[in-house]
Amino acid sequence: MSIEVDPLDPVHQEVAEVSQQMEQAGLVVGTAGNVSGRRSDGSVCLTPSSTPYPDVTAGNLAVLSLDGEHLGGSGQPSTEKAMHLACYNAFEEVGGVVHCHPPHASMFAVAHQPIPASIEEVIVYVGGDVAVADYATTGTDELAAEVVRHLADRGAVLMANHGLLCVGKSPSDALHTALVVEHTAKIMFGARVLGGVVPLPTKIAKDFAGIYGYIRSTW
Repeated sequence: MSIEVDPLDPVHQEVAEVSQQMEQAGLVVGTAGNVSGRRSDGSVCLTPSSTPYPDVTAGNLAVLSLDGEHLGGSGQPSTEKAMHLACYNAFEEVGGVVHCHPPHASMFAVAHQPIPASIEEVIVYVGGDVAVADYATTGTDELAAEVVRHLADRGAVLMANHGLLCVGKSPSDALHTALVVEHTAKIMFGARVLGGVVPLPTKIAKDFAGIYGYIRSTW
């Protein structure tokens, strides 16, 4: 089965725009990272492998079925396609996935330390602490399964010795989550330098986590 890619498809346009915004925000360097979106027909469009972000367009994304069949698009799908597809297969509400390597969040990933949710904003948009998934080799089904294990009640997960993956109702929403996580990681890093991170009161953290759960239920 193959399909003709429409460069005017709004999901394709959003994935291309988000991929360039991700680079401009300093969340990736070179051709690292990838962005995907769920199309209206249920398939997924994904940024092409080894393509500089300024060259990513709505017309050269790779289109994949949920079981990984390459259906169309001039670009070759990223070697990390399994991670994206695992998110869409596990969570029907997810409409966008962003994988990136932001500096401060990646520091926590390399140190194998979760990013504390000691700011109300990160609980609302992410659901709580950003956990660190166990290490698995890039591009493997093992990494995909390990990442998904942490996303049932969270919008983001760190990958040990690697980077960050975020899910959202759309590619733009997933990018917003990535920006919130990186902003939070920078603050938590600085708070540790100043003497330590003070957690939010337990009830407040629980109440705000409920807000994330409600928001996600409306995706």
